[in-house]
Amino acid sequence: MLLTSTKNPKVRRLMELQQKSAARRESGLFVVEGRRELQHCLEAGFEVETLFLCPSLCGEWAMPVCNQYEVTPEVYSRIAYRGTTEGVMAQVRARALSLADLQLPDNPLIVVLERVEKPGNLGAILRSADAAGVTAVVVCDPLTDLFNPNLIRASLGALFTVPTVACSSAECIAFLKARHIQILTAQLQDSQPYYDTPMTQGTAIVMGTESTGLTLQWRQAADRHIRIPMLGQLDSLNVSVSTAILVYEAVRQRRA
Repeated sequence: MLLTSTKNPKVRRLMELQQKSAARRESGLFVVEGRRELQHCLEAGFEVETLFLCPSLCGEWAMPVCNQYEVTPEVYSRIAYRGTTEGVMAQVRARALSLADLQLPDNPLIVVLERVEKPGNLGAILRSADAAGVTAVVVCDPLTDLFNPNLIRASLGALFTVPTVACSSAECIAFLKARHIQILTAQLQDSQPYYDTPMTQGTAIVMGTESTGLTLQWRQAADRHIRIPMLGQLDSLNVSVSTAILVYEAVRQRRA
């Protein structure tokens, strides 16, 4: 079946899921755009409900999904966030992980993000987490839902390759303490340089927002406070850059 108008109910529903977190939450569906992202999604065990293909962009590409629709290039240009996604979009059934679902190795490396609100930052952090082999990412008291299309796009599908959990800060602290995982909070106050801090044991690196940093709850729960020395005139880095620096220090120590 060829869909030729953005007024088609199926296309309108797809656009609603892209634009509204309430629609994603109520339906239990989210949107994945692009072959690479969709492949990671499938490998992670997610279920594709509906597939939308633009034949002039994707060619003969297909997958075993019952509900498949073709769209015209004009429709695809309206529903796609970027034009380099090979003409492939899908509505996918959401599946949320919990802390109890995490399978931890002996010395896990976990990234914890408190109240990070920009989907692009969270997506970039997930890419770094995937590259560094981080065990899991835990998003505490989230201000954006994990299936935001901007987050999925910015992560290049790393949302599906790195176990990612949303929970409260209190739940996460209790989880880490019960498993004797050291908590390192990134903060300027009362802290030591990150490269002077042992990270070879089970470690959680906790990051806050760029504007307000971490709450007192996390600072009091920490085993150590760490900082990235700032040698210029500015006093902070983008949270995704800071996270990448810290997780790769853990990688360096563990490979030394």
